[in-house]
Amino acid sequence: MKLKTYTPEFRAEAVKLVLAQGLSLEEAAQRIAMPKGTLGNWVSAAKRGNGSAAAPGSRTVPELEAEVARLRRELAESNMERDVLKKATAYFARESLPGTRK
Repeated sequence: MKLKTYTPEFRAEAVKLVLAQGLSLEEAAQRIAMPKGTLGNWVSAAKRGNGSAAAPGSRTVPELEAEVARLRRELAESNMERDVLKKATAYFARESLPGTRK
């Protein structure tokens, strides 16, 4: 038996049939010629807020906000490290020039 794959757009539209248009799982599954169980899984995932099952690759707003906060912390740390290295490089470059040592 060959497994059928569905695009994220198709999954989103299939879930909309049930949630937005109010069709039953059976009616929606018959209209788009797919197994009722698969559509039921997508609808359940969408109701739970698990967007990854309904549309792979999509993430929720809290997940995106957490990633932005993490990336901002990493950027601040990298900037601080860069500034320290820049100052150290300037210090050692000055020390290596003749006549600049105390």
